[in-house]
Amino acid sequence: MVSSGTSEPIFTDVVVIGGGPAGATCSTVLAQHGHKVQLFERERFPRFHIGESLIPETYWVLKRLNMLDKMKGSHFVKKFSVQFVTDKGKLSEPFYFHDNKPHECSQTWQVLRSEFDLLMLRNAAEHGVETHEGVRVLEVLWEGSRAVGVKVEDEAGIVREVRSKVVVDASGQSSMIISRLGLRKWDNDLKKAALWTYWENAYRDEGRDEGATHVMQTAGKKGWFWYIPLHNNIVSIGIVADYEYLFKNREGMDPEAIYNEQVSLCPGLQPRLTNAKRVAPFRIAKEYTYRSTKVAGDGWALVGDAFGFLDPLYSSGVLLALRSGSVAADAISEGLKNGDTSEAQLGKWGPDFITGMERMKRLVCEYYDGFSFGRFVKKHPHLKGHLTDLLIGDLFEDKVDDVIEPMNEMRAEKAAMLAQATASE
Repeated sequence: MVSSGTSEPIFTDVVVIGGGPAGATCSTVLAQHGHKVQLFERERFPRFHIGESLIPETYWVLKRLNMLDKMKGSHFVKKFSVQFVTDKGKLSEPFYFHDNKPHECSQTWQVLRSEFDLLMLRNAAEHGVETHEGVRVLEVLWEGSRAVGVKVEDEAGIVREVRSKVVVDASGQSSMIISRLGLRKWDNDLKKAALWTYWENAYRDEGRDEGATHVMQTAGKKGWFWYIPLHNNIVSIGIVADYEYLFKNREGMDPEAIYNEQVSLCPGLQPRLTNAKRVAPFRIAKEYTYRSTKVAGDGWALVGDAFGFLDPLYSSGVLLALRSGSVAADAISEGLKNGDTSEAQLGKWGPDFITGMERMKRLVCEYYDGFSFGRFVKKHPHLKGHLTDLLIGDLFEDKVDDVIEPMNEMRAEKAAMLAQATASE
């Protein structure tokens, strides 16, 4: 932002709060539609962020943003599959995305988010978005229940108003509008926590398995580790488990002790760390699953983590950020062209998006309830493709619902077996 030393207001079509993947996507698509967009990011990129594993369905939004050539020219590790490892260390059959959908879109990437997010923000600027780093949004401006702009402060301490027809909150989990309007609803089904760090020289698979994400259960199925190979010989490795199990019941233990304890309970992970060296501090995220009760209101919309966050299990975070940013931008653009920035118009993308989010949540909850991918595929081999579609991130097609009834049947069979075992004791 050019500091004029004055506090005269600026006028634009849309203000976007936050420069992460959701904000960069929404602002870029709006600029492609021909609208004037001011994006404000309080930090200066590059900056650290978790959420490094992309899934294939991000391809279509990246293509729309003209990001594919940048991704193909990057040093990000190519990802072709995901593989699950049991609490005994037994590997499932890999889910190769290309085998299910033979298209370029089935190869994706493992990204260092500091670099990926910077690419996305620069791409937004290349498309005509006025991007401002190091500028804090102090508050959203309201006229009644309608958002009409923001008040910002730059690094020189100059405060000014930016008036707009629409405000898009892409401020991440801090989510300014959710907090102000009390819209956040925590998910009691997924009260999880994560503890992670980074390792150098950890074991890497070869060939098309080199970039595979591994999901590794710990003994007793109390938690699971993600194993995400990044470039520069670095692997991101984190444990996810119930918050009470991981932290509340271990008060007084430092993060390293908790992490090492969980590694000792994960036979699938231990051999991979034989020659590895930890090269980063431990990081923690607690009870992070929530959703807003609304996607939009008069003059405002929520995208990405500012709307909600699900769970890192299937790496859906960046996909949901890109998807929400893209479809919200289309609704906003249509509204601006028709002179309608009402809640109904700005939020018309919400129902389909939430349906897709619910499909992913169902798959997440099934895993935590003991769902076995191996047993499912063995019993229903004709549905492996639909299951892979979910893992790919193809959440917005009704065909994936075909796996729900078989899941229900397996759940009922498991419950009956447990009841029978209990009765015989």
